[in-house]
Amino acid sequence: MQLRKSERKKAKIKMALQGSAGSGKTYSSLLLAQGITNKDFSKIAIIDTENGSADLYAHLGDYNVLTLQPPYTPEKYIEAIELCEKEGMEVIVIDSISHAWDELLDFHSKLAGNSFANWSKVTPRQKAFTDKILQCKAHVIATMRTKQDYVLNQKDGKYVPEKVGLKAVQRDGLDYEFTLVFDIDIKHFAVSSKDRTGLFMGRPEFIINSSTGRRILEWCNSGVNDDSISEKDVLSKISICQSINELSKIYQEFPQFQQNLNSSFINKKNELTLLINQQNLQQNGTFKHY
Repeated sequence: MQLRKSERKKAKIKMALQGSAGSGKTYSSLLLAQGITNKDFSKIAIIDTENGSADLYAHLGDYNVLTLQPPYTPEKYIEAIELCEKEGMEVIVIDSISHAWDELLDFHSKLAGNSFANWSKVTPRQKAFTDKILQCKAHVIATMRTKQDYVLNQKDGKYVPEKVGLKAVQRDGLDYEFTLVFDIDIKHFAVSSKDRTGLFMGRPEFIINSSTGRRILEWCNSGVNDDSISEKDVLSKISICQSINELSKIYQEFPQFQQNLNSSFINKKNELTLLINQQNLQQNGTFKHY
């Protein structure tokens, strides 16, 4: 246990855009991604659940689209994010994450037994989905649909509904997990309702463009490098990994060590390949001991 000076590490932005249908969430997300990647659309992927809306803006550039089909389970989103990471995407736009919550609510409504107790079957799936977004190795821009929220206030002895603003279609409090949240209105103006970057909080409403993405990228890169893991630590991970898939994940996770440890990765891959071949021979009954 040891005290240390605080320091901000370089980061991958985890942000959300929330707004009603037609507010321009998808288009704004692409402009942000354009700025974050310095106009390299080949490093942008959109996980699309909005009936092909991601393809409407193909004129902007040759970005990648991964279309999800119902049911929109959290597990399907997680698989899509992992695929984008594997393909080396720098920005992943998830358009939108509201469908995952709708799917979980539908799942909960169909469970038999105590409704309150049944949330124990929902919460772990939602948490796994949220953790995957927050721990993603790429920048993530998630969109959320909103609906008008109301509360009941007492007036003249009667309870009457009053509008209290827009509420995102997702689990309550999810917006607090993101570093940055933009609320976009029907005229495409954005304001930040959550901002740990300090770039946009308290500023007048504005229309998002690629320059907004560049400002976010500059903030992400302004921290210090995370040197908390050493080459020796990565070597240890290589030595104990049990599968080629696990080895590949280690390789992708630590690009700063790929060159120096290239021979170690190759040797471990050859070792695992040989082990797999021996196991296959034994299972097929063609491997004999003499």
